Amino acid sequence: MPPAPRPPRWLLRKPQDDAPARLFCLPYSGTGASMYHRWPQRVGPAEVIRIQLPGRENRLREPHYGTYEELAGPLTEALLPYLDRPFGFFGHCAGALPGFAAALHLYEQGLPTPDAVFISSQVSPHDGPYGRFLGLTDDELAVELTALVRAMGGEPHPALIDMSLGVLRGDVEANRAYHLDKPVRLPGALYAVGWDADKEIRPGQMTGWDQYAAPGRCHLSVLPGEHYAFLDAPEALTSLLGEAMQRALDEHGGADAADSVA
Repeated sequence: MPPAPRPPRWLLRKPQDDAPARLFCLPYSGTGASMYHRWPQRVGPAEVIRIQLPGRENRLREPHYGTYEELAGPLTEALLPYLDRPFGFFGHCAGALPGFAAALHLYEQGLPTPDAVFISSQVSPHDGPYGRFLGLTDDELAVELTALVRAMGGEPHPALIDMSLGVLRGDVEANRAYHLDKPVRLPGALYAVGWDADKEIRPGQMTGWDQYAAPGRCHLSVLPGEHYAFLDAPEALTSLLGEAMQRALDEHGGADAADSVA
């Protein structure tokens, strides 16, 4: 029997052919796809697919992607074979903006666009850039990275922190460079997710996302938890994601659509 084909370098594993829908998850600043190791393999009908960006983990030797606009083209080209069924993008904080930029690129190129874009703890592009990390020195970023590694369940090693600091700085600079002069309305649904104890981005700062979807297609939710609560895939979040992806599947014809792509 020939060996199974290797997944694209952008993905930790090849998506399953029998998944009715797909949810592509982008990593938080300074981290890789393994940050989603506590997440389930599916939320509702959607397979959770973790995206690996250049310069981290198994792509450590590759240079940083640069800006979100420079990332969007290669990323969406790699994902295109897997956009053959209802799909969504999820990202938290600065990790949400590459997902939005990818969705915008797909829309501008006339390619399949996400049925749902999930924005967790991030202001809209015309309200940004915004965030405490933008003003931190490298030493201060190292402290934040250490806290993040612990929040992910790891034990920070000084050499690992030093290695990851360059990636984090690149991600921060990409965030700093991203701004839209005015909102762009995407065709799919948009879900802006805030957290009631989040000290980095308050839910009230996320209302600008309402202009990035058609009337009635933007949903603002406030979930219980602090900034890193999403790492544990709390039930409130996975339920929201699962219900939204089921709604997207239903809009495509439900089980009949799933059968046609299986």
